[in-house]
Amino acid sequence: MQSKLSDIELIEQVLAGNQAAYADLVKRHQRFVFTLAMRYAKSREDAEEIAQDCFVKVYRSLASFQGHAKFTTWLYSIVYTTAMTFLRKKRVDTDSIDDEGTFIQVESQASVYDVNNAENKSRSFYLSQAIEQLLPDDAAIITLFYKGEQSLEEIAQALGMEANTVKVKLFRARQRLKEKLERNLKHEAKELI
Repeated sequence: MQSKLSDIELIEQVLAGNQAAYADLVKRHQRFVFTLAMRYAKSREDAEEIAQDCFVKVYRSLASFQGHAKFTTWLYSIVYTTAMTFLRKKRVDTDSIDDEGTFIQVESQASVYDVNNAENKSRSFYLSQAIEQLLPDDAAIITLFYKGEQSLEEIAQALGMEANTVKVKLFRARQRLKEKLERNLKHEAKELI
């Protein structure tokens, strides 16, 4: 019964003390929050930590949700700021390409890729792979627009930008995504021949 309630109705119940309503709210949005966090973090563990932090922040500040925008817009702005804060704290050290550990890691990833190559020929696989190669901001905008079905205005509000800026960034992100797809598929075609 709870799952048929709107986000606003669930929020009202949470604020009235119904903890089960918050669990329903989390279940409703956890998959997309995790997907968006993955676009920033690139590792499952980091994305899980970001998603968990987001839902803790949402719970603590739920009373401050004004309802001027959709709940999802507000939620995704929290995901964005949480992810950016997390990434700033965890500056990843880049290894030299000459590092033996890096070579072994790349080699093992290549062998895993070869094993799963025949299995992962779908459009979804290549699209996800290309999105993962984008910069976090580009990946987030693409994800919010296409998977989250957010309008340019909603994305702008979530990311703290102007709608026209988001429009330009979305256009450029699409171009970069197209380039990644063409490069990946060209490489794939060479392997098949």
